[in-house]
Amino acid sequence: MTEDEMRKRLEMLRVEHRDLDAAIDALSGTGAHDQLQVARLKKRKLRLKDQIALLEDYLIPDIIA
Repeated sequence: MTEDEMRKRLEMLRVEHRDLDAAIDALSGTGAHDQLQVARLKKRKLRLKDQIALLEDYLIPDIIA
C-alpha cells in the first residue's frame, strides 16, 4: 500500500468514524433505545479508532528531539 493510498484510507476511516458517532447520537436521542444496536455501533467505532491510530502511527514518524 502506497502512502497516498494509506492517506485516502485514513480519511475514509475518519469519515466513517464521524458517521458512526452521529448514528450513535441519533439512536441515543430517540425514545426507543436499542441497546444492542448502540453497543454494536460503539464496538465498530472503537475498531475504526484503532485502525486510524495504526495508520497515523505509520504515516507520522516518531521524532525524538
